[in-house]
Amino acid sequence: MAVIDNAVYVKGVRVADPPSVDLTLDVMTEHKGMGWVEFQRPSAEELGIVAEELGLHELYVEDALKGHQRPKLETYDGALSVVVKPARYVEVDEVVEFGDLHIFTGPSYVVTVRQEAGRARCRARARLEADPDLLAHGPIAVLYAILDEVVDGYVPVVDGLENDIDEIEDDLFGEANTAGLSRRIYELHREVITFQRAVRPLVRILRELHDRHVPEAAEDALHPLLRDVFDHTVRVNERIDGFRTLLDNALTVHAAIVGQQQTEAAFRQNEQMKKISSWAAILFAPSLVGTVYGMNFIHMPERNWLFGYPFALTLMGSLSFTLYRVFKHMKWL
Repeated sequence: MAVIDNAVYVKGVRVADPPSVDLTLDVMTEHKGMGWVEFQRPSAEELGIVAEELGLHELYVEDALKGHQRPKLETYDGALSVVVKPARYVEVDEVVEFGDLHIFTGPSYVVTVRQEAGRARCRARARLEADPDLLAHGPIAVLYAILDEVVDGYVPVVDGLENDIDEIEDDLFGEANTAGLSRRIYELHREVITFQRAVRPLVRILRELHDRHVPEAAEDALHPLLRDVFDHTVRVNERIDGFRTLLDNALTVHAAIVGQQQTEAAFRQNEQMKKISSWAAILFAPSLVGTVYGMNFIHMPERNWLFGYPFALTLMGSLSFTLYRVFKHMKWL
């Protein structure tokens, strides 16, 4: 069953647990209270029952079923539809996993739809049930608590990303600075950008909630709380901006280091080629002399000359020594 929890509250106190979602509206009417239904990966039929009972807009219901929506806040007929993306950091894979959380609120109801696997129960419910005075402010108080939970969940993600960036900065000038480091920087940069896309819209969402959607009777209680969540969100967003700058710089520095390493390798290779070429030329000179005198032509004056052999050896040595001195002067050897 996709229903995680289904309850009706009166003045912040849980008074009923409807046995099925199609009875929630009846129980709400009977007790004149607020209904709160939590779903995790519901079917179209299951969510459709609640949508029909509470009058949820079909387009928003369709978005909740499909998931993969951008964070946003939309209003319709006095109701709110809020989409946020809870996140958690997977240390082993160095990736950020995102979920989809759709929140529908009306005058007397809250419906939450989670599409991610894993932990399903909303911690905000237990927190609010322990604080009836806050829960008594109705759906807007529930929406605040859920958003606060989501933003609090971003803090471990930020810490995990920061730790990986520190490791990258250490590796940049260490032995671990290999070709694989650029891939790690790029992948982490991509995770940071995706995370930023999930966090940045919350700044506007929270500002709009604070300014336009808090009932006058709840302003004194909820305005400070929403401002606190807003401040936390701004700080998270600023840290993410800093991460993007650091990773951009890391990519630039890494490219410069790799370029320098390639230049040094090419220089060393060039020096080796100079030495090889020098010795090849030095060895080629006596070989050339020996080849000429090894042709055994009949008319070669040096063959009958008493000093022909010493002359050939002296010529070989002289050529080799001369070439050696030339290459030495050129610093090829």
